[in-house]
Amino acid sequence: MEKTQFDVAIVGAGIIGLAVAYTAAKKGKKVILFERSPRPMGATVRNFGMIWPIGQPLENLDMAMRSREIWKELSAEPGFWSANTGALILAYENDELAVLEEFYETRKNEGYGLQLMNAEATLNKSSVVNSNGLKGALFSKTELNVDPREATYQILQYLKSEMGVEIRSNTAITQVDFPWLSNGVGAWRAEQIYICSGADFETLYPDIFTESDLVKCKLQMMRTTHQPNGWTLGPTLAAGLTLQHYGAFAHCQTLTELKKRYSVEYPEYNKFGIHVLVSQTCFGEVTIGDSHEYGDEIDPFDKNKINALILKYLNKFAHFPELEIAETWYGIYSKLPEQTAYITEPQDGVTIITGLSGAGMTLSFGLAENIFSGR
Repeated sequence: MEKTQFDVAIVGAGIIGLAVAYTAAKKGKKVILFERSPRPMGATVRNFGMIWPIGQPLENLDMAMRSREIWKELSAEPGFWSANTGALILAYENDELAVLEEFYETRKNEGYGLQLMNAEATLNKSSVVNSNGLKGALFSKTELNVDPREATYQILQYLKSEMGVEIRSNTAITQVDFPWLSNGVGAWRAEQIYICSGADFETLYPDIFTESDLVKCKLQMMRTTHQPNGWTLGPTLAAGLTLQHYGAFAHCQTLTELKKRYSVEYPEYNKFGIHVLVSQTCFGEVTIGDSHEYGDEIDPFDKNKINALILKYLNKFAHFPELEIAETWYGIYSKLPEQTAYITEPQDGVTIITGLSGAGMTLSFGLAENIFSGR
């Protein structure tokens, strides 16, 4: 049986695991990273690739902005595609515009990089936006866009080739008994162990998962074929439904009336937790989503109805040269209600990190730095 010594061992090569590995390696630690699949295949590669500080409440903004800076550093070092697109949140009704105006007035000096735009300025900013009924928009300049599939692969290769991280793919850790990790074939000793396998940490610590109050969330997404002639999206896009989804807007008093209208006009959207975001990949495809279905019993089958609702709402605020759908999929992440993340130590020397909800791309690198610095 193989036995090897490391400073830091990480279970799970999703975005949280990658962030922990990167942060530890920068500090000169000897790091090993385990991934049960040939490559990461979970929520980290099934998202928009949006680093989206605009969605984060004020208490998480510094963490999001630090993550943004690390993403910029990483995209320059391994050389993967990233675009400082910024984001547009569009308003087509007066109550939506009222929320955007309140958010702007209460957060304009807080670092989000905000600009409140009328309809004309919005259309000058993006040729994709539907002009019919447009009231205005909130633009945030801080948002980055990466292709999560390409970026994940490139970060893994960089960790291995440039930072000395040992990557063990196709290696499912089945037992953790600090300071040892094992899978029946090999055993590895580490001074610190981080479990970053999302809700799958349940297989290692079923009792802790049961007691954690974590819930699983299934989301549905889709991606178009390549857009023709080098067409680019520009800013990532969202519209009114997004205002009731992200915690950044929760303090807005005007949100109450907006939610009342949505409960009447969009009951099916609320039932499936649908709001609509749009981003673009490095190859020109457009990524569209998503929905949110919560519970312990995750339906393994996609619902055509959900995708149809997403596309119907999309058509209210954006149009593309090509809307042929090339791929659909679902992802699963864990969420701890009313909390940014779930971090616990099941035993001395072992830390479980999960529950970043849909904000893993936006927060993980900043969170990893906070953890290593003791914040």
